Amino acid sequence: MHSEPRPATWKILLAFAIIYFVWGSTFLAIRIGVEEVPPFLLAGLRFLLAGVILFAWMLAKRTPLPTLRQWSSVTLLAVLIFVIDYGLVFWSEQRVPSGIAAVMLATIPVFMSLSEILFLGTQKLTARLAIAFLAGIAGVLVLVSHSLGLGEQPIVTSGAIALLIASVSWSIASALSRKLPLPEAKAMSSAAQMLTGGVLLTITAASLGEFRRFHPQQVSRGAWIALAYLVVAGSIVAFTAYVWLIHHESPTRVGTYAYVNPVVAVILGYFFAGESIGPRTLLGTLLVLVSVIVTTTTPAKKPLSDTPPEAEFSEG
Repeated sequence: MHSEPRPATWKILLAFAIIYFVWGSTFLAIRIGVEEVPPFLLAGLRFLLAGVILFAWMLAKRTPLPTLRQWSSVTLLAVLIFVIDYGLVFWSEQRVPSGIAAVMLATIPVFMSLSEILFLGTQKLTARLAIAFLAGIAGVLVLVSHSLGLGEQPIVTSGAIALLIASVSWSIASALSRKLPLPEAKAMSSAAQMLTGGVLLTITAASLGEFRRFHPQQVSRGAWIALAYLVVAGSIVAFTAYVWLIHHESPTRVGTYAYVNPVVAVILGYFFAGESIGPRTLLGTLLVLVSVIVTTTTPAKKPLSDTPPEAEFSEG
């Protein structure tokens, strides 16, 4: 598939470790940050800073700028991915444990398959996929049900709905990204989306009055460290590892982060944020992960691009 020599095994393993554990840990960092910084503003700061750095990096490498038509596509995807998806993720983590938020977002591949069935025609509904969809739905219902007695409180309904909307928005963006004109360089496409998303999130924060509730001098060092971690580790280091890895490993292998990240997030939430891991969390997480594994290992009806669009790279 690639003419260049295969990288050293340790480099491959390091890149996998980064996208597994760094992206899995970003949910905890978001939880820490939104305790003191309004959610859309925190998201805006994260992606504006990361977007500026990555966009400047692309300019330094003399990567061609997006055309006016491509900027229109970038803006649409930025609304779906950053304003709706990430904005709602940050908002929901004020109400939902970070580990559960990661589990709910793990349904993205399920919704992506639905998008492929409905919008792209690259997938068809089979008994295998139907079982996967039902398992995913069952997992979500376990997490939100008020009538299921499993010894844990169900998660806040508004937070769960926000996370499902976020997952659907991401899946729609993934489907559209295969149809829309975008920069040929995947890294430039992502940098432009991130930068635009950061600007739009900041505007959204201002329209919601979040700046009036933001007092930098009252923000603790821990929250600033969480923001720095999200910018540097979550958006720049992990993104770079992902882009590098997707050029050296199959998309199927790289896509395994979709079911490793939630496990990492649940464990970190338990040890560092006091989030519970009881029967409800375990059962709901298991059902969602089964759904994701079955969905992501189902072959497409038609071959797609070997490199998935940047809208498909997922992080907390």
